[in-house]
Amino acid sequence: MDAAPASSGNMHPRIVTDASGDPLILWYNASRAMFTRWNGTAFEAPRLLHPGSLKVAGAGWMGPDITAHGDTVYAVFKETPEDEGVSWCVHSYDGGITFSNPVKVEQLGNDLSRFPTVTTDASGNPIVAFMKFNSSFGDARWVVTRSDDYGNIFSPDVLASEWSGGASEACDCCPGSIVASGDTVAMLYRDNNNHVRDTWAGFSTDGGDTFNEGMNIDQQNWTIHACPASGPDGVVLGDTLYSVFMSGANGKSRVYVSRTSLTGLSSTGGTPLADDDNIALQNFPRISGDGNALGVVWKQVVNNNDELVLLFTNDLSRGLPAVYDTVDLERTINADISVRDGNVFVVWEDNASGTVKFRAGTYEVTTSTSEVDITGGLKLYPNPSADIWTVEGPGLESDMSIEIINTAGSIIGWQKIENNGGRTDINNLALDPGVYFLRIMDKGEVRILRALKL
Repeated sequence: MDAAPASSGNMHPRIVTDASGDPLILWYNASRAMFTRWNGTAFEAPRLLHPGSLKVAGAGWMGPDITAHGDTVYAVFKETPEDEGVSWCVHSYDGGITFSNPVKVEQLGNDLSRFPTVTTDASGNPIVAFMKFNSSFGDARWVVTRSDDYGNIFSPDVLASEWSGGASEACDCCPGSIVASGDTVAMLYRDNNNHVRDTWAGFSTDGGDTFNEGMNIDQQNWTIHACPASGPDGVVLGDTLYSVFMSGANGKSRVYVSRTSLTGLSSTGGTPLADDDNIALQNFPRISGDGNALGVVWKQVVNNNDELVLLFTNDLSRGLPAVYDTVDLERTINADISVRDGNVFVVWEDNASGTVKFRAGTYEVTTSTSEVDITGGLKLYPNPSADIWTVEGPGLESDMSIEIINTAGSIIGWQKIENNGGRTDINNLALDPGVYFLRIMDKGEVRILRALKL
């Protein structure tokens, strides 16, 4: 169905769900960020999310972004002209019925910005990433800012990119994506290191306050001297970051999926989602997941015809299927997907009708033993730390011990728990900087925390 009439435009649609699982859709049209919500029987009339005097940047391949944490909703957009305007955030605490006035995200000084993207932390506070430049649109890099008061004030930004080397920059016309799970935040972006434009991720373990690690989650070694104007997307399920992106490393424009373990930071690199000689090109993949379900949509061209296709599984232990489903066969440009609570929602920019199109499907929710919380409700802070980690939470007893394990799996130290009101301190001064795992065993139950030493 049409989510909005053609008169409201249709570029770069994005979809999330509210606390009831109903869809919320954001898109770009003629310097405006447009929004609609499902009211239980239909999509409401589209409306602007900002004053009409504020002009917003957008195109078919980039534009405003949206996220939701229950009925707390955030939308971000970049003011145009991009060499003069800043990025703004609006918030809603009632599932998109009403929105605040725009709040400035950035503290730029003489710098410039593009491509704001947004996620939330475990409490529902917004974490916003954007590409930052010097005053001449050089030195492109991704930075992250966050709010601790639900979108009213944002912190100074911190660097989240430049992990491939000191000479690298962000690919300056490729949007990025930011995702979070607990205290882990992943900033996904296309890098540019002497024209090698693989997808990288910067990682934070303190909710986006600092980014201390980064890695190539792509590993295709795509060298191209022109900007591809296509960015990655990702979702965290359990202890794994699933990411999708486009690469032309094999001579063809193809979409890939990568799986990155957040325990020890190891990645499979990119695996093609579909590769057939009849496919002329693929682009703009988007991914969403919930529990043990995962879905990916992308646009491809077969025999000169546009297709919007979907790969979906309700049981990740069996992997993604070998054969994709077809969502649409019209003039598709860009799409998005939301998977949640037995529903799959897909929206796309349809240039045949000029509208934002919407389709919904259902699936059977499955469970998996791999979805067990290995922390057992324990929290670790500060993380990263240069001297002391504190473990806090239920079930800490003085007759238990904590083993310190390195990334090779070797036990390099241990200490008895000194329970002090449900918490214990661990001295890490003698440890080299890096990633460690803290293992606590109690009557056969194993709890593991990932710890970073500065």
